[in-house]
Amino acid sequence: MDHSKHKVDNANKKQGKSNLNMQAHEGHDHHTMMIEDFKKRFWISLALTIPILLLSEMIQYWLSFEITFTGDKYLLLLLSTLIFFYGGWPFLTGLIDEVKEKSPGMMTLIALAISVAYFFSVAVIFGFPGKDFFWELATLIDIMLLGHWLEMRSVIGASKALKILVSMMPAEAHKVHNDHIMEVKVDELAIDDIVLIKPGEKVPVDGMVIEGESYMNESMLTGESKPVKKNTDQKVIAGSINGNGSIKVKVLKTSKDTYLNKVIGLVKEAQKAKSKTQHLADRAAKWLAFIALGTGIITLLIWIILGFSWNYAIERMVSVMVISCPHALGLAIPLVVSISTAISAQNGLLIRNRTAFENARKITTMLFDKTGTLTNGEFGVTKIETTGDLTKNELLQFVAALEQNSEHPIAVGVMNKADEEKIKIPQAESFNAITGKGVEATVNGKNVKVVSPGYLKEKNIDLPDLSDSNSAETIIYVLLNEKLEGYIFLADEIRPESKQAIQSFKKSGIKVMMVTGDNDKVANAVAGQLGLDNYYAEVLPHQKVAIVKELQDKGEFVSMTGDGINDAPALAQANIGIAIGSGTDVAAETADIILINSNPNDILNLIMFGKATYKKMIQNLAWATGYNAIAIPLAAGILYSTGFVLSPAVGAVLMSLSTIIVAVNAQLLRNKLKK
Repeated sequence: MDHSKHKVDNANKKQGKSNLNMQAHEGHDHHTMMIEDFKKRFWISLALTIPILLLSEMIQYWLSFEITFTGDKYLLLLLSTLIFFYGGWPFLTGLIDEVKEKSPGMMTLIALAISVAYFFSVAVIFGFPGKDFFWELATLIDIMLLGHWLEMRSVIGASKALKILVSMMPAEAHKVHNDHIMEVKVDELAIDDIVLIKPGEKVPVDGMVIEGESYMNESMLTGESKPVKKNTDQKVIAGSINGNGSIKVKVLKTSKDTYLNKVIGLVKEAQKAKSKTQHLADRAAKWLAFIALGTGIITLLIWIILGFSWNYAIERMVSVMVISCPHALGLAIPLVVSISTAISAQNGLLIRNRTAFENARKITTMLFDKTGTLTNGEFGVTKIETTGDLTKNELLQFVAALEQNSEHPIAVGVMNKADEEKIKIPQAESFNAITGKGVEATVNGKNVKVVSPGYLKEKNIDLPDLSDSNSAETIIYVLLNEKLEGYIFLADEIRPESKQAIQSFKKSGIKVMMVTGDNDKVANAVAGQLGLDNYYAEVLPHQKVAIVKELQDKGEFVSMTGDGINDAPALAQANIGIAIGSGTDVAAETADIILINSNPNDILNLIMFGKATYKKMIQNLAWATGYNAIAIPLAAGILYSTGFVLSPAVGAVLMSLSTIIVAVNAQLLRNKLKK
């Protein structure tokens, strides 16, 4: 359901945003500090790199210029020492952590490469034969700092999108204290406190109505499409949406486990989540660390055994160690993750479980909840028919005159339609309720009745032929001076995007089914209109789980999309659980992916973008590992007999080129979601 269609108390909303910012800041303080640290290290290291490049003999040779002065080598050493210890510090400490955990990986490889490059270059400065690696050291540190910064910053992008979602939720409640209203935080409420819930607001707690009456939209909680009337002594559920009446509710249950805290928890999980593909990259880095060490030592020994000088043998070993550092492998997955996470968040896809996101390409069967997912979750006018001289808008004008002060779902639907058509509503006089049949009043001097079919039968007024009507629709009839002038159809309208999305799913060979707690009559009508492969109606939460299991037992890869508490078990059981962002916190907590909007087309985008993301990851991994597989033997001197030996400088250039190719390939992902 689109919460923006409901009126929200401005003070409550403003304070809610304030609380959100405060708690979000506390929740992400450490992560934000890390981002700022990498950002600062990157820019300072980049600034140090410029003079290092200018003072490097190899760069001067390539660009045909010369800068020499007394002590230039020692200045180069000083600048490189600064960048090694300052820019390389996160990787050096990461090496220590990985060694302690006996699990060498990315940090080990990076630290190993920059350490070998640094200490070999220091030896060259003090007389050891060979060329220094200071410029390779500096650029390697710059690139790896940039990669880590970009990756962590992408998570903040997802966090901002989640904050937008949370800002729609009330963080405060209107507590009734004696004769005045106090604005308090929801988690400060105690049992037996009294809260005022204004029209259009979301119910902040589970409680009981003690004053007033209103209609509650519980569609996200129960699956029932029609709002439920709540009178005194009836319970209301946290998360349901109040209609047009103000009510006072006594708090029955409270919890510090607020929606906001759960959503912040989702972000923390998203920051820590790693896909199976990422694990593959980690394993590749682990093996490369062993290969780099082993190949480096073997290279050194072989060249010494063959009678070459220690200087040459060490240079070959250093070349292997530097080239084996995973510039490309280290950025292969993080860059794709960074870009896909940011693009997904911008387009309404909040990825909680990256493995599920990548596995979206495997979906064979899609299960949808009905209310608020395939439908709007709102009782609205679907069609207006006239039988007399009135136009459709004139008929709607008379009905709106009678319904303008009512809170009934039918009245709300009529008024929304009147607002949409910008109809000027006249005043109704002599209003009267016809018990069990409808309402009547005088409008512009005419007696107007809005009644049910039962009234027409009672008055022997012929019912129009409605054989082509939708069985899920409610019909009201309009009489002017006892003459039937027309009728209006109302229902929980199907989203305009639903049919198109379902057709696209079916064209892709995906079976589409619906599971709903709504009655069979409504479910059958919706399934027929959308052309679903199958539907299940009047099902309880545990039955939804059973349906998912049954399909999985048949070999189907099942996704489940829902927005309510009753969907949560099925979301957890499905191979991929997709929650509607405007739904309940329980659904969001259980799902793998959250859609900010309730548009089914977003799921189609999800599947296509998941395929594209996975493809990019595999491409980058193949390039990164393939490069190392070729470059390391060449650096070791396997083609020495042919006269070709990969020099450290050329190897470093090719290594940087590999990184650029991986980065460009990842950037191509930006166009995939829009196609």
